[in-house]
Amino acid sequence: MKKASNYLKSPDLLPITHGERKIGPFGFAVIWVGMAIVLAAFAIGGGGIINLPLDMVILATIIGSVAIGIFMVVIGDIGVEHGLSFPVYMRAPFGTIGTHIPSVVRGVTASCWFGINTYFGSTAMNAILNLLFGFDNWFVCFLIFAALQLFNTSLGIKSIERFADLAAPIIILISCWMYVTLSDKAATQGKDIWSWVETPVAGGSAFTAFMVVIMANMGFWATLAADMPSLSRFFKAPKHERNWFKRNKTQLIGSLIVMPIFNTFMVVIGAVSYIAVSNADPVVALQEAAGGFILGILLLMIVLAQWSTNTSANVIPAATIFSNVGGPKVPFWVGVIVAGIIGILAQPWSLFGVLNSALLIIGGILSSIVGILFVDYYVIRKRRVNVEELYETEGQYKYLGGFNLAGMIAWIIGGVAANLLPTYSSIVGFAVGAVVYYFLAKNWWFAKYKQAEIENPSDEKYLGITVGRDWKIPVEEEVVVVPETVSERI
Repeated sequence: MKKASNYLKSPDLLPITHGERKIGPFGFAVIWVGMAIVLAAFAIGGGGIINLPLDMVILATIIGSVAIGIFMVVIGDIGVEHGLSFPVYMRAPFGTIGTHIPSVVRGVTASCWFGINTYFGSTAMNAILNLLFGFDNWFVCFLIFAALQLFNTSLGIKSIERFADLAAPIIILISCWMYVTLSDKAATQGKDIWSWVETPVAGGSAFTAFMVVIMANMGFWATLAADMPSLSRFFKAPKHERNWFKRNKTQLIGSLIVMPIFNTFMVVIGAVSYIAVSNADPVVALQEAAGGFILGILLLMIVLAQWSTNTSANVIPAATIFSNVGGPKVPFWVGVIVAGIIGILAQPWSLFGVLNSALLIIGGILSSIVGILFVDYYVIRKRRVNVEELYETEGQYKYLGGFNLAGMIAWIIGGVAANLLPTYSSIVGFAVGAVVYYFLAKNWWFAKYKQAEIENPSDEKYLGITVGRDWKIPVEEEVVVVPETVSERI
């Protein structure tokens, strides 16, 4: 007889109880302030202003932001209701082993974003050090900045919220300062930021350009929309609250109000930056538009913003996923290191030029997962989940050798369809993934592999915080019979 631990029961992946949830509406709002200030937002603005006037770029960004914000809140209920992270719930629509494939895609994507944002922040850090001390080595700054962020994240979610509390008001003030500085730079060149367009388009071309801005915004935040449960499981929510809106108050304020406002403002800054100096990267623009103390403060905002963004939106999700893949022997802090290594090896300094195109591809692939999660959680299971079985190697979510083929097939078809129509990638990915999964799961897969919460839809047995339940998963080691070797028998 030999004891062996269940690889599905990694301590960092167990359900979060009601008492462990520390982030309220204000806490999530300030986290969003930091998360919204990212290189992708500036790039979207710089790309959009080439063909569209600023007011159209703003409208497209608001539409895209609110649309993906709705996806975030809807999927985030998984974390609020059951305290489950993204890779753990993915065992339901993809299987206990199948979950690793789409999860790792999300984890690697998040790690690459960590690298991109770290590079962006390191260029600002290098500019500050060059301004103050004449130091000029962005790669050293990159390594130092990466190490600081990874250390901060390894301390846990509460340290991240405290950091966001500190950074948010500074970021808000300096963002306004940045906008004014770049607008003045454009004005000195005789450019009206509200009417300037580099290459105006009309008719169908204008509509296509408008949709590209919408889809680019959705594509970037699709990574977080799929993975929102990994963050939302830490949100405060009232027990025994059956009203979906009241239960998800923290999410609603953050993802549908704060995020669209600040994401749009960052896209505007990217657009104005492009108008002022023909470069959407505000680090480059600010070095041309400002100097001395003002430049140092503006660059410091960029450093703080990338730090706040990376910890919440990229490193936590990636580390949670890598911990899930590795099992109990890979704790959260090891997942943090893995995410950092991948982000560095991706050589993010070479990715900025293809960012908008990459966002459309990523958005299609990940929005297909969002569609599958939506159908599995709301339409088929109706928010009821047999949570204990998610942690059992031989439970109902093992399916066929650990794979739910309905989820795998729907994901592939949805991702391919989205990238055949890249202008509408996020919408197509979500819709196709959702529809295909519904028909395959409902009419084929779950007819073969019965699901307890579908067969017996009991609120008391399969809902979480709505009925006042904290899911408790026993983590005792399982006893496994190991055959004796010849020498042991002798």
